[in-house]
Amino acid sequence: MGLFSFSKTSGEKLIKKADIEKAAAVSPAEVTKIRTDAMIKAVNNLNLPVKDIALVINDDVVIAFGESETQFAKELVLLTLGNTQGIASVDDRINVVKPEPEATFYEVKSGDSLSKIAKHAYGDAMKYKIIFEANQPMLKDPNLIYPGQMLRIPTL
Repeated sequence: MGLFSFSKTSGEKLIKKADIEKAAAVSPAEVTKIRTDAMIKAVNNLNLPVKDIALVINDDVVIAFGESETQFAKELVLLTLGNTQGIASVDDRINVVKPEPEATFYEVKSGDSLSKIAKHAYGDAMKYKIIFEANQPMLKDPNLIYPGQMLRIPTL
């Protein structure tokens, strides 16, 4: 558990600008509701062993509650939430049923590739597949990473 920082200006855009504007015309609470619903949908689309996910969004901070079967699933939930445009930090309050060692989080920089990150983390560029697999289903293609994105770097 802890507070994890992310790049607020990069990340996946889960809600269309027009939908935000429409919600803003109703109330700030309506904007928070559609943001919360979109983030919960993104987490549920991962099909991970996580239950009772609840989010509290305060501007650019998300507080995440729930229960995860594994550390891996918990970390992917945190990364999915944090790698959302407009989110600067995620306050982790998710319990893990079967605790295991935590992975390191790495912020992608301009010019990075998974093989370059693997070379830095493991001393072997060919271990990029470990990083790719550790970030699926969030990552769909090992060549599609972007600056500001946070990735899991599992311990070997």
